[in-house]
Amino acid sequence: MALEMRETCERCEVSLTTDGPASICSYECTFCADCTEAMAANCPNCGGELVARPRRKAA
Repeated sequence: MALEMRETCERCEVSLTTDGPASICSYECTFCADCTEAMAANCPNCGGELVARPRRKAA
């Protein structure tokens, strides 16, 4: 099962690149590095831990 690699932060809506830094929870909620830090790495949607999203090479 593949992760849904979202293209924008769910909090501030900044664009995220496939090879750039982003964080994701187990429900695939996705946030930029600045928002992740501001939220102390806790997902506001599910309360789960936000971890570094794996990177993919641009197609």
